[in-house]
Amino acid sequence: MSKKYIEKNVLDAAIERLEIVFQNFDNIYFSVSGGKDSSVMVQLANIVAKKLNKKFDVLFIDLEAQYKHTVKHIEELKQLSQIRDFYHIALPMALRNAVSVLQPKWICWEEESKHLWVREMPEDSININNCPFKWFRKGEEFEEFIVQFANWYQKKYKGTVGCGIGIRTDESLNRFRTIALQEKKVTLKNCNWTTKLKINDKYIDVYNFYPIYDWRTEDIWGAVSKLDLKFNYIYELMYKNGVSIYEQRLCQPYGDDQRNGLDQFKALEYDTWSKVLNRVNGVNFGNIYCKTTALGNIKSCKPEFMTWQEYTVFLLESIGIYNRDLMFHYYRKITKFMIWYKKKYGIAIENIPDTAECKLENQKKAISWRRIARAIEKNDFYLRRLSFGQTKTDDEELKKLIHSWDNLLSRDTITDDKTLQKIIEQMK
Repeated sequence: MSKKYIEKNVLDAAIERLEIVFQNFDNIYFSVSGGKDSSVMVQLANIVAKKLNKKFDVLFIDLEAQYKHTVKHIEELKQLSQIRDFYHIALPMALRNAVSVLQPKWICWEEESKHLWVREMPEDSININNCPFKWFRKGEEFEEFIVQFANWYQKKYKGTVGCGIGIRTDESLNRFRTIALQEKKVTLKNCNWTTKLKINDKYIDVYNFYPIYDWRTEDIWGAVSKLDLKFNYIYELMYKNGVSIYEQRLCQPYGDDQRNGLDQFKALEYDTWSKVLNRVNGVNFGNIYCKTTALGNIKSCKPEFMTWQEYTVFLLESIGIYNRDLMFHYYRKITKFMIWYKKKYGIAIENIPDTAECKLENQKKAISWRRIARAIEKNDFYLRRLSFGQTKTDDEELKKLIHSWDNLLSRDTITDDKTLQKIIEQMK
């Protein structure tokens, strides 16, 4: 344990915080994901609760398309001796999908997609058929749900409620700012690792607390080793597959940060991966291009043995694996782009250079296979990088794609893309 607090290490500090929690809250629940941080947090809580003869509850939101090792670890955590109620949530929530422009959100446990579910509905889960939450609506955001759940939980049990969250500030500057630097927040007895919860600018009698907020990754695995704690075996497989302990990410793997390790899914759990391919739009695209500019990363992973022309063909064929119509859309527009250059400048398809001067490519003043490949990598439906503008024909084609692919954009879809937002409004 590397961090020191005068003569107190982070493990002792966390245990002391948990003792404060159990002594000051009427009811307590811990939010777990199956990841290493929340797993260690709730197991430490069980040790403290057992010593103080206390009980606590657990909230787990099941995202359906997860590692089977995560599900197995959750079942292990359910056996902790001091748990009173384990809320295993398997409701149709909208989740971020950062690997597809056409489906920026996907809904887990959606009844209409039951034939595509990655796994069977857990028998002890709270699902759409037995949901006790009158406020829940299909397609609700994860972030919305956890706030509403906190409010529901407080009204159910009354008194002061503590919600344990296993996040660490060394993973994010925003987390550090949220937990450690908020001067105006309301805390429990001036403990900076607690924050009173607000709903619509009105405080409710619920406090989020972060008992391991100042831990580092080494501290997590140090505690697992020292206390012989249970852990999600998927981390062991990640490490054996060459992923540093600092880069390992779990949660739902299609989010903005987690997608960078999406290629691991196929290597670690190939049987789960085959089901995920049919479940979440763009997953295979994310698997292939998670380290490229296609998903917003700086460096492209174009194989050195490929020319840019070969790479362009490879990109088109890869897109065609999961969405053949989208592949043909790009193919038609690229062909039109090449024909225009041949008429305007006399450059035949067979004479298109592999690369041109970067400055001219960026200014859209030169044709090259690299410019075409980069356009596909950007996953821009309108191919603006190739000097195309948005047309009515493109809009109509996009609408057909949407309906052909199970309404990939619907009234409930949330996206930052202004063009897609406009189309959604027109569809209402």
